[in-house]
Formats: sequence, structure tokens, C-alpha cells
Amino acid sequence: MAAIFLFGTLLHAPLLRAVAGEDLAMVPAVLPDAAVAGVAGAPYPVLVAQKGGRAQGALIEVAGEALARLDFYEACFGYRRAPVEVERGGTLQQAEVWRPDPNAAGLPAQGSWSLADWARDWGDLAVIAAAEVMRQRAGGAGAAEVGARYWMIAARAQAEVSAGAWRRPALVGQSPARDKVDVIERHHPYSGFHTVEELVLRHRQFDGALSDPQRRSVFRAADAVTVLPYDPLRDRILVIEQLRMGPFVHGDAHPWLLEPVAGMIDAGEMPETAARRETVEEAGLELGALHLVARYYPSPGGLAQVLISYVALADLPDGVAGTGGHISEGEDILSHLVDWETARAMLERGDMANAPLVLSMQWLMLNRDRLRAGA
Repeated sequence: MAAIFLFGTLLHAPLLRAVAGEDLAMVPAVLPDAAVAGVAGAPYPVLVAQKGGRAQGALIEVAGEALARLDFYEACFGYRRAPVEVERGGTLQQAEVWRPDPNAAGLPAQGSWSLADWARDWGDLAVIAAAEVMRQRAGGAGAAEVGARYWMIAARAQAEVSAGAWRRPALVGQSPARDKVDVIERHHPYSGFHTVEELVLRHRQFDGALSDPQRRSVFRAADAVTVLPYDPLRDRILVIEQLRMGPFVHGDAHPWLLEPVAGMIDAGEMPETAARRETVEEAGLELGALHLVARYYPSPGGLAQVLISYVALADLPDGVAGTGGHISEGEDILSHLVDWETARAMLERGDMANAPLVLSMQWLMLNRDRLRAGA
């Protein structure tokens, strides 16, 4: 049985339960000559040495599979157990704490950290992400492998939290709630950078009867944004071109598609922030005003993903197009400036074979005069 001192996100009982796989009693404890500090640019905390400090936390007693699960989870972030001496009920006790690898670069501490604030902003997301981390462990993935793609796991969790908070206006339709669906079985035959879920379910039909059990497979991806830059003064748009695996696997003779700028929404990131970040990364452009085209499911029958599309005002002089993208992510992107008449011809003749580009171009056709008048 190991005594572990917790000081950070695992003090959130739902997260501790999701990681350990069982309920663990937490007893208040203090780590002397230390403090809990925030980490610059990150939601989690770090322990720092502080003479006379008293880092508040809790002790847990854990062994067996629960300890192995906790060790795996912490190893995903490069943390290992190290010995400490803590105060519990006024007496000193030997324990352990998860710390970063001492050979790794130190985390930049910055200010204080609040468990309550973290739980409000990140708690639900972290619990969902932890469940997937544990599923990937059960599937044989290593901690380093899971840790390297945790950002995508967290982005998928962010998408699930966002979907749960969104409400369709329901101007038309009955819009039944999700509790009208009874999930009989749920399996995860593939969990990696993306995931696939297989479900057996029944649901209440519009005539009131319960459906027969149905087997469905769903591909899950993080939510994403798309951005079509438009210069109302020069009356031109910018599109990017890159190899896409969907058309390639589908057998398309021309798998390089013309598209708007697009990218995943990171965990904790607002869609508008993601739109501006991705446009800098892929096209080297700073954007002006963002105009929402739509929030939508691109293929709801089998793809669990929401796209949020924008048309953005931008300065698009001659010479602004070129190559871009993150080399570390395997992106090879070529951007193109397209005048308005050519853009219309592309849409009408099918050269725009990407749904967000079609939708964004149609929105722009409806709103072009207004945008140009206000430029």
C-alpha cells in the first residue's frame, strides 16, 4: 500500500475516481516548505520549493490496479513518484508525490492556482479525457504514446462538453432529448489520434414505440473551425490547397483539395481564437472581423464532429499567397488568391469540392454587397 500526497488536479474527486477506477478516501495533509503554483500557459499546477511554505493537499492510500492506473496517468505527462515527508494530523509521515522527471525542463511557475477555479473550467473535460486515457491503456498503448496525443484526447473531450452545453433553438421539430436513447452496449474498437465507437442502442420513436436494438459505428474527432479570408476592397478570397486522406482513400483522382483555412479547436480554446490561430499558422494572415457562417455537423450519420465556419475580413494584396503549414504536423499547404468572378465560376463548376468552402462561399454571395459597402 502506497501513501500518495495529492496537491493538484487529482484532488478533484470525479477525476481521481475516473483515473483510479474506484473511490479513494482523501485525508487532508500538508507538504512543508513547498507551495502550489500555477504553470504559465497551462491549467494545471506545479509544486515549488518555498521556505516556510505549506502546500495544502491530501493523502490517499492506494495499491494494486488503482495504483497502476494512477502511475500510468501521471506517466503520460512525464511524472514519476518521488519520496516526501508530509504533515497529517499534526504528525510527520513518509509519503510519495508525483513529480516531473528531474532531467526534464522545469515547468515555469506563475502565480497561484485554485482547485475550485480549475474544476469549474476544466473538471468535466478532464474527467472525460481521463476515461479515454484509461481506455487506451487497456488497449495496450504506452504512457508516452498516449501522452503525445493527449492534446487531441483533450480536444475531443472539449467537443463533448461543448456539445452538451449547446441547445438547438428547435423552431421546427420535436427535438427529443438524449435520454430518449438507451445505450445497451458501447465498444471502442479503435482509439488513437481519432477514435471509433460501436454502439448497440434503442430509442423512443416518434410514434411512442421503442425501436428494435440497432448497431451503429461512429467516427469521433475534435471540433474544428474553418475560415474563408475575404478582402472586400480587392474583392478576392484566399483558399488553401493540400493533400487530404479522405479523398485519397475514397479513390479520388485529385485528392489535393481547395479549402478554407481549417483546424482543430484545442481544449479550453474559444472557436474565434482557434480561427485566428489557424489562419496565422496555415496562411500567415492576421484577420479582421470574423463573420459566423454556421455551426453544423458535416456528416451526422457517422461522424461525431461539429464544424464552426467563418468568413473573415482580411488584407489580401498581391504576393500574400504562398506555402505554409506546420512541418511538425506534416502539413504541406499552398495558398491561392482568387478574384470574385473566378471564385463564382469555381463554385458553379464544382471546383469547390469541400463542404465548408461551398457553405462559406454561398454565405459570402449573400453578404458580399454588405461587406463591401462597409469596407
